[in-house]
Amino acid sequence: MPSILRVLIVDDQPRARQSMKALLGVWYPAAEVREAADGSEAVQSAAEFGPDIICMDARMPKMGGLEATRRIKAIAPGSRIIVLSIYPDLEAEALQAGADAFVGKSEPPEKLRETLKDLLGGFHQTP
Repeated sequence: MPSILRVLIVDDQPRARQSMKALLGVWYPAAEVREAADGSEAVQSAAEFGPDIICMDARMPKMGGLEATRRIKAIAPGSRIIVLSIYPDLEAEALQAGADAFVGKSEPPEKLRETLKDLLGGFHQTP
């Protein structure tokens, strides 16, 4: 894994993307973070950017996060995908689509942080 963490945040709500970016900036200050507003942008960005981790909203216009997860796993199987949703009943479908983890948007930030630690394994970021 490279020394700079590459993160892709995918959500159709700009405020949600900004909040996630701010949170990740605290946990991984030197990370390179990119954003996508829907699943089709996510697929294109994943192909070009090769993110280590993708924080993917489940439901978005155009192409939703679950379809984007399927497509990204086909072209960038090394990218770890965390599907985020306010709908906990989507967890099984998200995992079946190839997501590495599912975190409910109503869960505390510590849950996302622990999930990131689990997925990133021994990743140590160098500033």
